[in-house]
Amino acid sequence: MISIEEKIKKIQGPILVLGASGFLGANLLKKLIQYRDDVFGTFFHAPAWRLDGIPTKHLIQTDLLVNSNLDSLLSQTSPKTIFNCVAYGAYSFETDSSLIYQTNFNLTEKILIRLEPLNIVAYVHSGSSSEYGDKAAGPVESDLPDPNSDYAVSKVAAANLIRYYGQKKKLPCANLRFYSIYGPLEDSSRLIPNVIKHGLLGEYPSLVNPEISRDFIYVDDACGAFVETALHLRPAHFGDSFNIGSGQKTTIRNVADTSKEIFNLKTEPVFNSLPDRNWDVQNWFASTSKTKQLLDWQARITFEDGLKATAEWYSGLEDKKKYEKSSKKFELDTKHSVSAIIACYKDGQAIPLMYERLKATFDKMKIDYEIIFINDNSPDNSEETILEITRKDHRVIGISHSRNFGSQAAFRSGLEISTKNACVLLDGDLQDPPELIEKFVEKWREGYEVVYGSRTKREAPFYMQIAYKVFYRIFDYFSYLRIPHDAGDFSLLDRRVVTAILQFQERDFFLRGVRAYVGFKQAGVNYTRPERLFGKTTNSFFKNIDWAKKGILSYSYTPLSILSFTGVILFLMSICLAILQVVLRILMPDIVPKGTTTVLFAILFFGSVNLFALAILGEYIAKIFEEVKQRPHFVRKNIMHSGEIREILKKNI
Repeated sequence: MISIEEKIKKIQGPILVLGASGFLGANLLKKLIQYRDDVFGTFFHAPAWRLDGIPTKHLIQTDLLVNSNLDSLLSQTSPKTIFNCVAYGAYSFETDSSLIYQTNFNLTEKILIRLEPLNIVAYVHSGSSSEYGDKAAGPVESDLPDPNSDYAVSKVAAANLIRYYGQKKKLPCANLRFYSIYGPLEDSSRLIPNVIKHGLLGEYPSLVNPEISRDFIYVDDACGAFVETALHLRPAHFGDSFNIGSGQKTTIRNVADTSKEIFNLKTEPVFNSLPDRNWDVQNWFASTSKTKQLLDWQARITFEDGLKATAEWYSGLEDKKKYEKSSKKFELDTKHSVSAIIACYKDGQAIPLMYERLKATFDKMKIDYEIIFINDNSPDNSEETILEITRKDHRVIGISHSRNFGSQAAFRSGLEISTKNACVLLDGDLQDPPELIEKFVEKWREGYEVVYGSRTKREAPFYMQIAYKVFYRIFDYFSYLRIPHDAGDFSLLDRRVVTAILQFQERDFFLRGVRAYVGFKQAGVNYTRPERLFGKTTNSFFKNIDWAKKGILSYSYTPLSILSFTGVILFLMSICLAILQVVLRILMPDIVPKGTTTVLFAILFFGSVNLFALAILGEYIAKIFEEVKQRPHFVRKNIMHSGEIREILKKNI
């Protein structure tokens, strides 16, 4: 019998393992590099705990969802054999349907397109028995699938794509439909790790219906399936799918009985103490005759032996708590996901720093996120800088406006395309510290739906500090709603708040006022606002006057009330003066005005009042004029994602 070492050495290299930081990928990579040096594995997040101890020469950190990264990876490694272990959605807490399809199907398409012109020997894809869905009881590969989840649908689509490339385009590829893989490095939230953890403590974990069955396959056997496929795949079966399982129906009751023997348990298991998953079926086991015949592969490690081996590995862990906390369910908080929206104008130098600080903040918080840079027609290299960042990270999206529409329009542009459960608005000059987002999210988790940054101090000239404070207090005095003092646009908005804000169609958009107008539960977080890090501020005295006008005229009728009040007072004064003049003329007919000064001042005074009144009325009329034209808030020129610039063809509103 040929050893696994000899078989691995026969595979044509270089060998590329995609998704090497996952459970299956990490085990496969470790097994391959035991016997050869031309093996490379990819990973996205660092640190990747499963890859501890693997020499860095075998590891490549990259975001495979970015096209240019994929091109660079294939050029760098020139692989002959590719094992794709990338997947998303297999766990009950992985529920982002768009990411499920993007990872499991769209990425597969991108890979196959690039492999077609290359002279590869084998592409082996990690499929899933979930493709059979509700027909999972001993199906053969030719049976029609019956998917019952987004994950299953995405895997079926990928399997069909692989069949097309294999059968029609003669690409040497295959899809392995794995059943329930278990073993060292498995996610700690899964059944077998919990059986072992509790078994070593002399107890059972929570268990589902005892009659539900699984087909358990030890991870070493699963890795062997990749090796055998790379060695035995023939042109007649390019694109085929193969069932990879033990062929044994193992019920949850069998699992409990086996663990009782291995761990010498004295208690009895409590079944049905754990809810079934939505896609669970009663019987789930493989038919492997095709795999045995064509790939010369079959599972060799029994469930009992595999459970013992996994328990031995677990017992040898120095830090079991660290392993338990490494579970994907602790990896990203998708409930409190955040879209960071950055308005950029003349911020080309600050954008890379903003990205690095945002990414570090979100990684520290372990929350799902996206970063949206709005290039508001900046005259510097902002667009090129944003495009370069999108090449490295698929979580980054760039938008370019056709001209400068202002920060308020830029924020609205980002809010419209955001997809996460909250949005954080920041200026691109780094005066809004990204690290404060952590405190914003803490307040959000406490139940606040709007969390704004409250500037306790500014690193700015003294006269500007005074001017800002005076503006907020004048606005508060004049306005019919209360806006928090010293609070700018820097804030976190819950998705419900974003939805409410986007209902406001006014063209002269004043975000701080709209944010206060919509209400919801609000809280402030104090911070010191630093000076602009690069270049000169784009603000000026006259721009700040314009901001003041925008706020006061949008959320206050006080100027009109003052005019009305002044008009009434002057009218009454005029009547009183007229009566006085008549009385004096009757009683003292010889009195005659002794100069024109009083008349001149009266004319100038009333003329100035009239001009001032007309100016205020004109401002309000101008706002009405702007609103009735119904012009778009902004015009998007293009959108940047994954290193590509996509022109906007549809109307922007």
